[in-house]
Amino acid sequence: MTNTSSDDATLKFYRGNAAAYAQRQPRGTEHMQRFLAALPPGGSILELGCGAGYQAAQMIAAGFDVHPTDGSAEMAAQAAQRLGRDVKTMLFHELDADAAYDGVWAYACLLHVPRDELASVLARVWRALKPGGWFYASFKSGDGEGRDKLARYYNYPSEEWLRARYAEAGDWASIDVAHDEGKGFDGELASFLHVLVQKQA
Repeated sequence: MTNTSSDDATLKFYRGNAAAYAQRQPRGTEHMQRFLAALPPGGSILELGCGAGYQAAQMIAAGFDVHPTDGSAEMAAQAAQRLGRDVKTMLFHELDADAAYDGVWAYACLLHVPRDELASVLARVWRALKPGGWFYASFKSGDGEGRDKLARYYNYPSEEWLRARYAEAGDWASIDVAHDEGKGFDGELASFLHVLVQKQA
């Protein structure tokens, strides 16, 4: 799942490994259930970094109006094949919607945004949400940017640093951060931050 705004090496990885990555089903079911429960029935959802479309398929099956996007045309094609519908190729910084969505879902993709660009991207998401809308994103936690063994860029935020970037981005009614551990595509165990926020109504 990717939608990196400017790191060429990361985007190149997903472009070159789209078919292999498409075979991997993502985690996060419990976080999706909580996210969907907060939305109005049939509400509109923008998915960033949809990857192969597994989670978009789950949200569509639950009756939601899902708009999947990915930064890699190759990954978007994999998702389109799975979903039987067009999937837009879009980088984060190209998001220009205004009060258009009840929810924004960004599973394991904003973690690739360069640290100095993250607040700006979060502000674009805030703007895209309707008043009272909900936004989920997950990150690999750490204490500073770096790359994994596959050369993918990660912003590796701490919870404190991440909360500050959200505060810069917009006015949120609530912010909840959950912690867990899991393995990514590189097979390495990592600590994750799961952030669920609501835009002020």
